[in-house]
Amino acid sequence: MLVNSRTLLALVVWASGTCLFTSGVALAQAGGCTMERVAGSSRQIMHCADGVTITAEGGARFNVIDRNRDGRPDAVSLRNKAVLVDVDRARRPGGFEVITPQAIAAVRGTRWAVDVKSGTTSVFVVRGRVAVGRPTGGAPVVLNVGEGVDVTRGSGPLTVRRWPPARAAALLARLGQ
Repeated sequence: MLVNSRTLLALVVWASGTCLFTSGVALAQAGGCTMERVAGSSRQIMHCADGVTITAEGGARFNVIDRNRDGRPDAVSLRNKAVLVDVDRARRPGGFEVITPQAIAAVRGTRWAVDVKSGTTSVFVVRGRVAVGRPTGGAPVVLNVGEGVDVTRGSGPLTVRRWPPARAAALLARLGQ
């Protein structure tokens, strides 16, 4: 199930190990996480007590996954638009993933943005390191600060590139950074 961040009702649904969040004006609380809408924008921010913060671009379609049903999100499944994920390694040693149709980006403690559009997943690292691979397998790559990768369907090798400042700034601006 996908969540549209423009929904105006606060909603927390627990089903088959998946926690779905969306919010308008209200705050939703579950498993130590709160979801709030950023005033004057269509962005939302989910703050979790265990050191995970997710900023979702307005209109982003995503669901939050709690695989082991411990009340803490383990991953976000993102279908379109962008999210910025910040994971505090000291408070969240188990890591975190963003899963898209084209890629899986995983970390143990860092800050990175993931954007899904037109059949491409773009991953950019703001702080730390992020491993990125295809859900179908193949050799993953590791991104460092300032680097990004564009992942499309297929099996070709992934190419890590240093993103031009204008490209990084444009993506981060969509996320209020």
